Amino acid sequence: MTPQQPPMPPKFALPGVKHVLAVASGKGGVGKSTVAANLAMALHMYGQRVGLMDADIYGPSVPIMFGLGTVDQTKTPFPIVKQGLKLMSMGFLVEPSQAVIWRGPKVAQAVGTFLAQVDWGELDFLVIDLPPGTGDAQLTLSQQAPLTGAIVVTQPQDVSLIDARKGVSMFSEVKVPVLGIVENMSYFVGDDGKRYELFRAGGGRKLAAEIGVPLLAELPIDPRVAECGDTGEPIVSRYPDAPVSLAYIELGKTVVNTMLQQPAPKGLPEVQL
Repeated sequence: MTPQQPPMPPKFALPGVKHVLAVASGKGGVGKSTVAANLAMALHMYGQRVGLMDADIYGPSVPIMFGLGTVDQTKTPFPIVKQGLKLMSMGFLVEPSQAVIWRGPKVAQAVGTFLAQVDWGELDFLVIDLPPGTGDAQLTLSQQAPLTGAIVVTQPQDVSLIDARKGVSMFSEVKVPVLGIVENMSYFVGDDGKRYELFRAGGGRKLAAEIGVPLLAELPIDPRVAECGDTGEPIVSRYPDAPVSLAYIELGKTVVNTMLQQPAPKGLPEVQL
């Protein structure tokens, strides 16, 4: 007898949110959180109402990227609004030096709480910065968040592609469409005006062709990206005319045009945590 698969858990209802976009990567260190933060800012600059949810419970980075820290929940309602974005992160609840030592089920519960119990209000886009890999938080969100689609972030070299394929496979298993691939740290333009591909070339394009989705962007290397992330203002906001910022803004336009063609989730049941 073939064992029956357990039923899929019901999805969380986000009635005021038109589109939910997951930004994912198969491994850490590819700049996924930087992409998520700057994409959220680019969408906002494109006239969209945007929220950014940091689903990395163990290593939240959204507070640092937006110049924020822990807050008193009794005085500051969630989500926190900064630079026009609605933000939620575990980093608002736990000091940066304090480790979150939780097993998978508790991580999944926290992620579900961020979705179901935070008043996101009316949004055109809720961008979810997934933690790297394909663990409990990623599975909870992929199964229970009303995801309109996902973007997979990689780097040009083959070692990044191996892990990116795992993320693509996870979304395929849970029937979430991958909207496309973003290749981060794609190239560097020197003072001589020449383009240097420091981490090899063509990996993102190769992966996109392999799975039959668009290559949404090739984001150049700019040292100011790290500077802006550390000082609490995404580069798209601080240096909007920088080549990498223009690439993010173009990515935002592409995402808007792509996702507006996707049907928004409707009729999802309410879930009580």
